[in-house]
Amino acid sequence: MLEKTFYKQLLKSSFNIPIKVNYWDQTTEIYGDGQPQITITFNEAIPMKDIMNNASLALGEAYMDKKIEIEGSIEDLILAAYDNKESFFYNKKLKKIMPHRKHTETDNEEYVQEHYDLGNNFYKLWLDDTMTYSCAYFEHPDDDLQTAQLNKVNHIIKKLNPQPEKTLLDIGCGWGTLMLTAAQKYHLKVTGVTLSEEQYNFVTQKIKDLNLSDTAEVILTDYRELVGRQWDYVVSVGMFEHVGKENLPEYFSDVAQFLKENGVALIHGITRQGEGATNAWIDKWIFPGGYVPGVVENIQSILDAGLQLSDMEMLRRHYQKTTEIWDSNFNQHRQEITQMMGERFVRMWDLYLQACAASFASGNIDVIQYLLTKGPSGQKLPMTRDYIYQDK
Repeated sequence: MLEKTFYKQLLKSSFNIPIKVNYWDQTTEIYGDGQPQITITFNEAIPMKDIMNNASLALGEAYMDKKIEIEGSIEDLILAAYDNKESFFYNKKLKKIMPHRKHTETDNEEYVQEHYDLGNNFYKLWLDDTMTYSCAYFEHPDDDLQTAQLNKVNHIIKKLNPQPEKTLLDIGCGWGTLMLTAAQKYHLKVTGVTLSEEQYNFVTQKIKDLNLSDTAEVILTDYRELVGRQWDYVVSVGMFEHVGKENLPEYFSDVAQFLKENGVALIHGITRQGEGATNAWIDKWIFPGGYVPGVVENIQSILDAGLQLSDMEMLRRHYQKTTEIWDSNFNQHRQEITQMMGERFVRMWDLYLQACAASFASGNIDVIQYLLTKGPSGQKLPMTRDYIYQDK
């Protein structure tokens, strides 16, 4: 009886839309006013102590294990919880177990490989042909994903105001689309660095296929090992979320050291407009060691590193749309991915992608591009932003 009362209190105050709940004892409750569009079914009770320790972790694992089923949009359900300040997401009593991980070079290598080395064949199924695994940029409402990803790559490079034959470092280069575009289209000499063996092998082959060996290189190492080298431009996309709270100052300090005097950097990453945060379920199952920093701590670290802020752009809605397209692509290949990875993995990733979309939709997280200069702000940049939007 106590357990059932606990569940009722938890669920009736967690969402700002009406929901239907089927309990394990064959009883049904409707919480909220109106016709429910989403039904939650508990095939068995989740122990109260697990939810009390960390609700997000306990409920996420219960969904993975089919102890919970959801009929309707998971994204809408999670968004309804984010939009309700009384929900378990904001209850500090239900977040007792929070991850804390070290971020040595060995640790980071393991964390990156655990996520990104799931196999290129897996990512090819639901990413676009550019193999870009970060926020796209939708210049027009009807842009498809590949167009939007190429928009993003060009948008980032244009912000640097790149000059031919200059040098560029891409920290966390992924599958290489940005660095190789910089080499081919903007005639830069580029270096990419990654800890993922799958990505390293992929980019190495692309450099050969495109005959870019004279202007492009990729290095399999921790970016902190690039001591003593400098570039005219530094870009880093979706990277600082992996370095850990304690390493943010070092990360931006390294960016400053990699830049030549009056060099320009474009740092693109998921940022909270409130305080930084971790999520126990995401940390355990998706991004080990992940930490989403707050915008204030990022800017403080930027300034402490001796860099100056030249521009900021928020792309929250773009990432919401990106993750929604990824999830749609993912589910179009659901049967194939299930054969590759198993049903539990598929449920986990579907939940992850929809949860991300909801988190961006609610404003719980944002994605921000920081344009930085090593020297007075905008020292080598045009006086207005017009140059960013001109065709190259």
